[in-house]
Amino acid sequence: MADRNSRSSGNSRGSRSSGTAARVRRARRPELRLPPLEPWPEGAGLAPDGDYDGVELRAVDLSGQEGTGARFMDCALEECALDGTELGRARILDTSLRAIRGVGTQLAEATLRDVEVTDARLGGTQLHGAALERVLIRGGKIDYLNLRKARLKDVVFEGCVLVEPDFGGASLERVEFPGCVVTGADLSGVTLTDVDLREAARLDVARGVDRLGGAVISTSQLLDLAPVFAAELGVRVED
Repeated sequence: MADRNSRSSGNSRGSRSSGTAARVRRARRPELRLPPLEPWPEGAGLAPDGDYDGVELRAVDLSGQEGTGARFMDCALEECALDGTELGRARILDTSLRAIRGVGTQLAEATLRDVEVTDARLGGTQLHGAALERVLIRGGKIDYLNLRKARLKDVVFEGCVLVEPDFGGASLERVEFPGCVVTGADLSGVTLTDVDLREAARLDVARGVDRLGGAVISTSQLLDLAPVFAAELGVRVED
């Protein structure tokens, strides 16, 4: 009887464990199907509150331009320069961004929905207070990404390098990091729901390791993060 109870208890624990893993909801990826696009008019520039629908920008230099509050719908930007471009409160919807580059791109309080970002090379991008839903960021490298107090839902970072991303005070729901190298992440005050970190190639948390509740990590990641957890708890580890 004791053996049967023991086996039953073990099976029950295993079922609960498997059930917990099964309850991690996967992120919904964007399904982008762009219509035939019109070329961006030569010499044209951004305008505040501009409305851009069904246009293709290829190798266009938008550095330093003012597009606060602009709306991009069914657009494609490829190999465009966005150094210091002002796009705060912009709405970027059903749009592809490929091989864009820029330092200090301003996207504070912007809305990105059903967007694919591929092979971007960005530094100091400001997305604080932004809302990202069904966004795929694949490949490339982003240094010092500012996502403080942003809202991320159904967002996938895939195979990219994130150097010192700042998620302070942000809300992340159904967010995944397959194949990503994440270094120096700031998770201070973050809220995580169904965040899957298990497939990250590297995970380094500089601050806010105590906020990992609501995330799933692998056993190897737990071992890697053990010194950070110990420091957070004030535990001294000695041989």
